[in-house]
Amino acid sequence: MKRREFITLLGGAAVAWPLAARAQQSAKLRTIGFSGQSTRSAESELVAAFTQRLRELGWSEGRTITIEYRWSEGRAERFVQIAAEFVRLKADVIVTSGTPQVLATKQATSVIPIVFARVGDPVANGLVVSLGQPGGNVTGLSSQADELAGKRLELLREVIPSLRRVAILANVGNPFSVMELGEAQAAARTLGLEFDALEIRRAEDIVPAFEAIKGRTQALYVCPDGLVDANKIRINTSALGARLPTMHGYREYVEAGGLMSYGAKLPEMYRRAADYVDKILRGAKPGELAVEQPTKFDFIINLTTAKALGIELPPTLLSRANEVIE
Repeated sequence: MKRREFITLLGGAAVAWPLAARAQQSAKLRTIGFSGQSTRSAESELVAAFTQRLRELGWSEGRTITIEYRWSEGRAERFVQIAAEFVRLKADVIVTSGTPQVLATKQATSVIPIVFARVGDPVANGLVVSLGQPGGNVTGLSSQADELAGKRLELLREVIPSLRRVAILANVGNPFSVMELGEAQAAARTLGLEFDALEIRRAEDIVPAFEAIKGRTQALYVCPDGLVDANKIRINTSALGARLPTMHGYREYVEAGGLMSYGAKLPEMYRRAADYVDKILRGAKPGELAVEQPTKFDFIINLTTAKALGIELPPTLLSRANEVIE
């Protein structure tokens, strides 16, 4: 072989080898579709918990995985659009949360593994066959929110010993919120409380809902979901304007101006969702990974909101709080 031909071939190989290496590296990237309930800013802490845990497990964004983020902003029509997009992208696994969003994703694919970071009752809503053996392509973490309704109302009554009537805000477009609404109503009856059901389906329903209870109720119980999450500041501002102490399901709502919350730690649930993703990317079948339920619940109080409402919280209640935000 002539020297010039050899140099040309060698030069061509030098170019081809890095290209081949890059192509091989690109081929190894696994795609995770992350479908958020509200907005990136509202769920930034949850995303951070999820991605940090993935890194701890050896998954590096841009090197071994790529994460495609999509945000529904609490709008039901986005659930189907996002699910269809992840199917077109041929994601290796889809991470989502909230019963309506998980249902939409499950309807879009029976093949791609789906991990829900938080839903209410996955068995009752048809997401899984059972908690121990989910079956199919769906698994994840259940928040058990409906079972906590009685405890949340009891805490509200400790704040307002004279509590006789409570309003319960729920997105009735969410099957689980409907279940929690029923659970809260049943708990209210057990506690001898009267109640008003504030049924919403979209953000535009929030202001009329508050107008309907003006001067009628003493407190507000909020059923958390994607629509409520995307509008939590508006809800808390409206409640403060109506002089209504609020009870929420998660700490994030109290950070946004709510009075109290009692429920599971959302960042921890998203960390655990990353564990599910890790197992699935390493070959585990989602239908054989048992659904987890939280065993610890945090009681959070916003002292600034209490002062704005003119409420003096009992020292015994403050001492039981896991965190007091000032």
